[in-house]
Amino acid sequence: MQRRKEELDSFLCATSAFAGDVLYIIKLEDKILMSKEAFERQDDATLEMRAETDSMGEIQVPSDVYYGAQTARSLIHFNIGDDTMPREMIRALGVLKKAAALVNEDLGKLPPDKARLIERAADEVIAGRLDEHFPLRVWQTGSGTQTNMNANEVISNRAIQIAGGVMGSKTV
Repeated sequence: MQRRKEELDSFLCATSAFAGDVLYIIKLEDKILMSKEAFERQDDATLEMRAETDSMGEIQVPSDVYYGAQTARSLIHFNIGDDTMPREMIRALGVLKKAAALVNEDLGKLPPDKARLIERAADEVIAGRLDEHFPLRVWQTGSGTQTNMNANEVISNRAIQIAGGVMGSKTV
């Protein structure tokens, strides 16, 4: 059953695929995805979405989460099991990102104001105040790229927010 692209440009379709309970929302023209979490929460009157982008395009993410496009895609594609990252791993990522910011500042590769913002956001990760923004399962690819990106997104969006910017904007 093929339809011409012109007929599908503004058509929003939902399809269910089984890799767990994965639910994709795809706007065919713009290739906009909505995470399963966002789809399930869409009837919530308070749910607002923001558009996040990455190398694969745009994806809708709940506006009240610090993670971004890469994490949202990982939630869709690696919806395997219920085992989330251990608290110790999340804390270690905060320590690592804070150390990287301080070293890069010392090397003159990161401006002091940005280093302070990253440091403050990383301290919140270390303290456990942002744990709910690390929703990924431990079952993913072997390299840990998704988990690393989750940490980058949470810390950068929290740093942007601390600076008075808009989450998802990728700018301060």
